[in-house]
Amino acid sequence: MITKRIIPCLDVKDGKVVKGINFKGLRDVSSPVALAEHYSSCGADELVFYDITASAENRRLFTDILTETASRVFIPLTVGGGINTISDFERVLSCGADKVSINSGAIRNPALVAQAAKIYGNQCVVLSADVKRVDGSFHVFSHGGRYDTGMEAIGWIKKCVSEGAGEVVVNSIDTDGVKKGFDLELLEKVCAAVTVPVIASGGAGCAADFIELFKRVPGVDAGLAASIFHFGEIEISELKKVMLKNGIEARI
Repeated sequence: MITKRIIPCLDVKDGKVVKGINFKGLRDVSSPVALAEHYSSCGADELVFYDITASAENRRLFTDILTETASRVFIPLTVGGGINTISDFERVLSCGADKVSINSGAIRNPALVAQAAKIYGNQCVVLSADVKRVDGSFHVFSHGGRYDTGMEAIGWIKKCVSEGAGEVVVNSIDTDGVKKGFDLELLEKVCAAVTVPVIASGGAGCAADFIELFKRVPGVDAGLAASIFHFGEIEISELKKVMLKNGIEARI
């Protein structure tokens, strides 16, 4: 049985980790460096670091906090926000990232996925898709969930994977921060469409939500969450014990 990964997410704005609901109402949580160090030492399998306003503010991802964060963690680190060119990939990787997450940059320039995969390898390119229901269908949103691109999400994700994205993070805007469970319908559709690892993001409120995720959508490789970890609602080590008791493989 494949081991399922648990991944905390650091949404960073103005040098602070923030969290909101449905991508809105952001509030400060803590220092990204301190949180990253904590998660690295307490059982997280990987860590995701998003500069969530870089694309909306049309600027490059800040690198000073990223460099310090990367120096403190000893688990794989995926970094995204304001990734628009190959030079952005190079800059972020040189700061200590292991993988680079691309969202709005791929929407602006679809060729970027293939270019980056050719240079750095598929395993380095992570497609982060912000998805929301619009009139009964799934749409891709850009700029931190601010703009509806009008593109159908499953087809877009499938195209980016065919171009070289080696992993997909599915961010459900509908369930983000609501803490009532992952978007299982959306995740089932994505898993059916691609063969690369799929990471579920948005909606975790308790350990039971992770159990339901991995049992109902076995094709999902990892569960990503923010609020429940940041605010100490559940410790990652305890979550993994619950997973093992429910027959879900986890790295202890």
